[in-house]
Amino acid sequence: MTVARDQLVDVNVTRYYHSISRCVRRAFLCGEGSEHRKKWIEDRLQTLSGAFSVSVCAFAVMDDHLHVLVRLDPDAASGWSAEDVVRRWLVAYPQKSADGQIIRVTRAWIDDQASDERRVDVLQARLSNLSWFMKALREPLARMANKEDDCKGVFWDSRYKSIAILDDGALLATCVYIDLNPVAAGLAATPETSRYTSLRQRVAHAKARGKLRALKAAARGSVAGSHASGAVEEDLWLCPIEDRRREGSLREGMLEGFSLGSYLLLVDYTSRLYRQGKARVSPEVASILDRLGTSDEVWGQRMLRMLEKPRLFGSYFSTDQQRLRQLAHQRGVHHLDNVAGSNA
Repeated sequence: MTVARDQLVDVNVTRYYHSISRCVRRAFLCGEGSEHRKKWIEDRLQTLSGAFSVSVCAFAVMDDHLHVLVRLDPDAASGWSAEDVVRRWLVAYPQKSADGQIIRVTRAWIDDQASDERRVDVLQARLSNLSWFMKALREPLARMANKEDDCKGVFWDSRYKSIAILDDGALLATCVYIDLNPVAAGLAATPETSRYTSLRQRVAHAKARGKLRALKAAARGSVAGSHASGAVEEDLWLCPIEDRRREGSLREGMLEGFSLGSYLLLVDYTSRLYRQGKARVSPEVASILDRLGTSDEVWGQRMLRMLEKPRLFGSYFSTDQQRLRQLAHQRGVHHLDNVAGSNA
């Protein structure tokens, strides 16, 4: 059963949501000669991540659909000044002339907008809202595609799917699932050759800073490697995998004590499991799974079940059945539909 958006998206339950948008009629509107549109989407995600109090944690742009995992950060928006709000809104929605050209606004115009308290409150709420984030992502891209094709009409299905991510195990599984989507769809042979994914962005960023070898060494237990890799994602536009605030980082990451190197190892292991039907469980991977409170068998079954489905069913994802039961009780319902199924 479809869950109303205002009931599903609740930061008091979770700040993490996996959103899936499909092209109308599942047409390959970003494939078959239109692959450059994937770059449009990737660039737009980066732009919006700097405007909204919404962190992009993972993404994969496919030929006929888009996966985005986000974290809502309303507390960040509460610290913005009125001018901050206006300037951020201009990043997402720049002023344009009648012929579509971007207009350079004046300081006086910004001051005038910032002095309208009611307007600022409205914009601040929008800049913290998942529906407005998806609207700001999807609508401009639809207009660009229609202009390119010299046509009118719908580009995206009207309603995007949202899945509430309820625990760390589900969060990590969702990240891996999204980054492996091109492999599962046959668009890439290996994770590292997948274009237009968060994994590609993370690896390219680490390579550009000469940290990839150190990350891999850190994931295998090297103290020197861990020290050398440091806060490699501190200046990446994506939300960092590791939450290093206890080490002095000013940015909130996703998982405390779980490094990017460990994530790369887990993605590689899961990819081999999917492609080959089996994969060697190294001591490093076994240690990662143990920290997650799971086993290679449970992890493998869960990920293969997700990757082999043509689409995900359910509005919630939890690897902890007790967490799901508690939330169902709070909502006054018998049960909640779990993406991972009853064996999660």
